[in-house]
Amino acid sequence: MARRSAPEVNAGSMADIAFLLLIFFLVTTTIDTDRGISRKLPPPLDETVEPPILKQKNIFVVELNKNNDLLVEEAPMELKDLRAAAVAFLDNGGGSGDDGCKYCKGERSSSSSDNPDKAVISLRNNRETSYSMYIAVQNELVAAYTELRNREAENLYGKSFTQMEADVKDVNYSGSKTKLKDQIKKIQLMYPEKLSEAEPKK
Repeated sequence: MARRSAPEVNAGSMADIAFLLLIFFLVTTTIDTDRGISRKLPPPLDETVEPPILKQKNIFVVELNKNNDLLVEEAPMELKDLRAAAVAFLDNGGGSGDDGCKYCKGERSSSSSDNPDKAVISLRNNRETSYSMYIAVQNELVAAYTELRNREAENLYGKSFTQMEADVKDVNYSGSKTKLKDQIKKIQLMYPEKLSEAEPKK
């Protein structure tokens, strides 16, 4: 009696299906991208130029210790109060003459910052500070600048600074982007983001 040969399985179509599935997953899968804090590094120091002298009252010291305790000007503070404290410092306008600030709406205390251009926020943290707390403090400090920029943009141009930045990136924006960029630059010069980060303490 003759042996019956086993039927062969055509694997060609299976390879095609596997290839199609591979293409499908490559096209439809979203790849997570790492997110971070946008920071522009300062240019290299020119050794022939002496660094400017900063008055202590123009420096707003924010410190995070290893226990994630927040200290502002050496006094304990809750995270929820940090933004308002930073706004009060940046918008103080305590200077006079050339150091004065006409658009500032702060208390104009002589013991706080002269004007937003001279005001520097110094952030110091410990190596054992948690990353989440560090980011939360960064967010509050950046939000303080955004709040002041939004206020001035509303006063001058009738819309928020945040909206102006979104319009610049919008491909369907119908207005003049050159004019809009000039307006954004003007607001940024009114409240320049001067956030200094010291090397973490051990």
